[in-house]
Amino acid sequence: MMKASLLLLKSGLMALAMFPLLAQALTAYVTNEKDDTVSVIDLDSLEVTATFEVGQRPRGVALSPDNKLLYVCVSDDNTIRVFDVETLKPLYDLPSGENPETFVVSPAGDRIYTSNESDNIVTVIDTLERKVLAQIDVGVEPEGMAISPDGKVAINTSETTNMAHWIDTESFEIVENSLVDQRPRDAAFDLDSKRLWVTSEIGGTVSVFDTESYEELAKIQFDLKGVQPDRVQPVGLYLTSDGSHAYFALGPANHVAVVDAKTYEVLDYLLVGRRVWKLASTPDESLLLTTNGISGDVSVIDMKKRKVIKSIKVGRFPWGVAIHD
Repeated sequence: MMKASLLLLKSGLMALAMFPLLAQALTAYVTNEKDDTVSVIDLDSLEVTATFEVGQRPRGVALSPDNKLLYVCVSDDNTIRVFDVETLKPLYDLPSGENPETFVVSPAGDRIYTSNESDNIVTVIDTLERKVLAQIDVGVEPEGMAISPDGKVAINTSETTNMAHWIDTESFEIVENSLVDQRPRDAAFDLDSKRLWVTSEIGGTVSVFDTESYEELAKIQFDLKGVQPDRVQPVGLYLTSDGSHAYFALGPANHVAVVDAKTYEVLDYLLVGRRVWKLASTPDESLLLTTNGISGDVSVIDMKKRKVIKSIKVGRFPWGVAIHD
């Protein structure tokens, strides 16, 4: 009996010793819009290790700054559902407003800014008090959300109004509206908050703005051999932390464009899955993941070699992706 107890104790201690190693493994979370699920991908093995239900029509997804909470925009349930990262169990819902599509978490983790597509507003949520702080009128069909690294400015893109709206995060007022090409989708700031990048899906371009003057610095266009121009539709984007490169998901063109972030020159096009949508990188920027809606998979790109190294099957119509380190 004593021997059996010691054996159980030893096994338990070994399991506890192994747990931190498992918790530290790089993990990606992919929302599957048509399956109402999230796929969990181990980025060491590049395999799906779990799939769990989250609610109706999950799209936007992000982690809290401390990596303990997973936020999922459950659009048809009209909420942002919060999950425990360790257990993958739902904890509570946040009041996101109707039909939330995507969102951004503030650098401090205390606020979420979400786009409400049907109501033409941005809802600001206090994540600690779990209440709405403000609802801001924006353009028609709000889509992309971004926040500056210093937390001072939030950006919303409106698909039908064709604008990027600059929102002061203290007053919750729009301080500027920047016209972009047709159907803007995603937006992101440089790490130093000096430039804003906005993708325009139907316009087929990317606009780059100076964040102090709001002036357009550049407009990037894409010429992809063998692909009809109207199929080159920039949607998701990723900017490297050193400011050297920008990556753009080109939608039904089924490619990711690699751009020199200093000169705005297109350096390469990488063939991925069908209808590439969103992008996310590992913390060391060695791997870039793409969600490919129509082919129902995730492409894994070696960022140094600029080469797709694997395709990982997930659920139907993968939409968003977030990476936990």
